[in-house]
Amino acid sequence: MRRGYLALGTLALIWGAAFFFIKIAIRDMSPATLVLSRAAFGAVTIGLIFAARRQTPFPTGTRTRLLPFLQMAVLGSLIPWVAIAFGEESISSALASILNATTPLWTAIFAYWVTPAERPTRLNYLGVAIGFLGTGILIAPDLIGQPLRATTIGTMAVAVAACSYAVAALLQRRRLRGVSPLQVGFWQLALTAPLALALAAPTIGATHLRLASIAAMLFLGVGGSGIGFLLYYFTMNSLGATRATTVTFLLPVTAVFWGASLLRESITIP
Repeated sequence: MRRGYLALGTLALIWGAAFFFIKIAIRDMSPATLVLSRAAFGAVTIGLIFAARRQTPFPTGTRTRLLPFLQMAVLGSLIPWVAIAFGEESISSALASILNATTPLWTAIFAYWVTPAERPTRLNYLGVAIGFLGTGILIAPDLIGQPLRATTIGTMAVAVAACSYAVAALLQRRRLRGVSPLQVGFWQLALTAPLALALAAPTIGATHLRLASIAAMLFLGVGGSGIGFLLYYFTMNSLGATRATTVTFLLPVTAVFWGASLLRESITIP
């Protein structure tokens, strides 16, 4: 249990900076191209870990798990990563991190049906209701009056990403419980890459890389996806889906700091 919380804290430090690096990367590439690079670098990172440990990513039973792995690739990587990158084209990295923090709220709601053994208590659901109320108050100024503004669409995109993350977390808990974090992370990223390539193909030619965007790609792929996924699925197996997704509650603190100090973003709603 203690190691699970240690992994949770480390993951918060890594993923908290991810919103800053996404903001940097999408200046030079499309959201789909960014997702492709994240998935590719992440899969290579975990593949190297397999090689260093002299293990194989194809253990017994891999074929029977391909469908859950594919579902994790779509719901846990492709949809949320594209949605967050798209959203950050029009909203700040700080706001994106705050909206992403609704993930455990969605997880708690869906857990009632998907993982009955891990249902939150009534007091927990009261906290969920308060959380959604607070989020609504936060984004209301951007949604009222001009529903088709770019910032509104970006806000809704990140909200969709949070919901997708929640579904993926419960799917992992129900269909891949106890499976090695290395195996889940590798296959999720390896299957995300070709899906992202299909989306990114029309825009890859328009990518103009600078040193900053290359560094952002490497951090998001190696750190945020490769190492981050290992920590996340270790936490999932140790603490359960609802507790593991509470990492998103910790992200706004570091994301707001990086966005305000390095990108000079305003902490107020656009």
